[in-house]
Amino acid sequence: MKLKITAIGNSAGVILPKELMARLRVEKGDELYAVETPDGVRLTTYDPVFAAQMEVAERIMREDRELLRKLAQ
Repeated sequence: MKLKITAIGNSAGVILPKELMARLRVEKGDELYAVETPDGVRLTTYDPVFAAQMEVAERIMREDRELLRKLAQ
């Protein structure tokens, strides 16, 4: 799908066609992430930084389950 860069005030932006927004399952106001890949740049709703942080948090919660239970009391 070809997208055109347009002027938006002093900045530039890309207008996403309705069909692409439907495929990405996004609406106006949602956030997209631009992730560099070996083939170029990929637009996604998936935040790789947040996902990595959640993996660390889940590991800590598994390892320190008893400590977290005591803190919650």
